[in-house]
Amino acid sequence: MKTKNDPAATSLAAVLLSVCVTTGGSAEEPNSLSQREQTFGFKLLFDGQGLDGWEHSGNWVVDEGMITRTGKGGSLVYRTTPIPDDFELRFQWKVTKGSNSGIYYRPGQYEYQILDNTVHADGRNPRTSAASLYFCMAPSHDATNPVGEWNSGKVICKGTVVQHWLNGKKVIDLNYADAKWAWNVELLGLRGGDLTARGAHLSLQDHGDPVWYRGIKLRELSENDKLDRSPITPQQIPADVLQAEKKKLDGIVARRNKQASKSRPKKQDR
Repeated sequence: MKTKNDPAATSLAAVLLSVCVTTGGSAEEPNSLSQREQTFGFKLLFDGQGLDGWEHSGNWVVDEGMITRTGKGGSLVYRTTPIPDDFELRFQWKVTKGSNSGIYYRPGQYEYQILDNTVHADGRNPRTSAASLYFCMAPSHDATNPVGEWNSGKVICKGTVVQHWLNGKKVIDLNYADAKWAWNVELLGLRGGDLTARGAHLSLQDHGDPVWYRGIKLRELSENDKLDRSPITPQQIPADVLQAEKKKLDGIVARRNKQASKSRPKKQDR
């Protein structure tokens, strides 16, 4: 048997991960695990039948093997286990015209954006478009399928590297410890996100819009798993869009400061 630190085992793990990342390795039935996924240690977070292990306010339902929202409420949170520090998350999603949702996989404002890029206002800014690391990093390109069709999403995190994938394409590869991305890290911090935070529970955002999820699978990465670090470049953001982004950020910061001011205890008169 190969040991964990055996060079041959490490090399084999790297090759298999490359194949798994490129092809997706999905079973024909989205809410089941393929043999390859079982070999890699994926766990199924949604079996297509019910929401056991998930917490919500009654506004999420299962419909024909899909998770979807209905009525008023909040996020759908997987409470069974927290997200590992190093992991690969797979999921399928689709939206209708103008829909907005998101997947939160680490504490705070740390989001894989789910969006109809063609109609929703957030689609005008690549940094808030589908598959973006919301308000931090824009994807390399718009890889979404047409509205109403299923998209395959993936998040891979290991150490200080965060990757977003969409429909088989790596669209974000961020090493937040790299100085060249310092401004992006600061931007997310101003919004309220901390890239170093860990230990969150997976959360599907309810923005009041129709959205569907299925095929949600998670595995913990080992030290032998090697990532595809091929370079990609975030989309360029037009000057007018950057101005609108700054205005939006100023509003976020102002509201946060106002809320913090309200929560501070008042000084007592002497």
